[in-house]
Amino acid sequence: MINLIATAASREQASQLLAAGVDTLYIGEDFFGLRLPHSFERTELAPIVSLAHQAGKKVTVAVNALMHNERISKVEAYLQFLTDLKVDQITVGDPGVVYLLQQAKLPLKYIYDSEVLMTSSRQINFWARHGASGAVIAREVPYGELKALASEIKIPAEVQVYGATCIHQSGRPLIHNYFSFVQEHQDRADRQRGLFVSAPHKPTTHYSIYEDINGTHLFANNDLNLMTKLPQLQALELINWKLDGLFAGTTEFVAIARLFVQAKQALVAGKWTPELATALSQQVAQLQPTNRGLDTGFYDIDPSEVR
Repeated sequence: MINLIATAASREQASQLLAAGVDTLYIGEDFFGLRLPHSFERTELAPIVSLAHQAGKKVTVAVNALMHNERISKVEAYLQFLTDLKVDQITVGDPGVVYLLQQAKLPLKYIYDSEVLMTSSRQINFWARHGASGAVIAREVPYGELKALASEIKIPAEVQVYGATCIHQSGRPLIHNYFSFVQEHQDRADRQRGLFVSAPHKPTTHYSIYEDINGTHLFANNDLNLMTKLPQLQALELINWKLDGLFAGTTEFVAIARLFVQAKQALVAGKWTPELATALSQQVAQLQPTNRGLDTGFYDIDPSEVR
């Protein structure tokens, strides 16, 4: 069964996404998770988990940050809290979190998510042998490599089909360091500030960049839209599809989710057509923020061209 996963930026949006037909909500707290539309405090998580479960849906909580010394000591208590809350699974990127999870013998499923590192079936199956119930495939893996990977993996794998693609993260406050270097005072470098950087040799590029508790995050020029590629992913049985609303408008993201729900329903019912794919993709483009383009990312790239 196709599993549509969507980030949520508020309890209200979570409710709207569930009503739209999303299967799994993806939420978390910045102290433990990476690049979230909203950092949910513990008191905010409980009502959303309850809301999802009442609707027969699931919740994944992000615990995929790199846990340095000041954080790792707080992780076990957070894992216990999530276990007590009965969240359905978490994402993990730091092996230290896996160690704590297994040492505490907590009945909490984890999906391994190390961003750009998950590029082969060998890596995914390694974490399957160490208890992972799923894995997140790197956004940089093209279709040509997905075909080989899909036939060999032992656990379900997630593929992003819409949204922003992070291409670099640094633990350093690079934006503040830059403004300090040019002797220009700036109070804010957060996502809401809407900052971009351009490559010197390509002045038309505009890579979104922001800082938060996890450092500095840099994103690809365009957001991802794989609407027209969904039948190929379905044929490969890669049917955990992630919608990332990090830069999408609040109401627009819910509308985009509805379009992917419509696509899912058409595929399941055998009513998918190229004309429907084109129409749905065009509607996604109409809902996209004006300062953010859309493309298929690495999906159509010849694997031999990826370096």
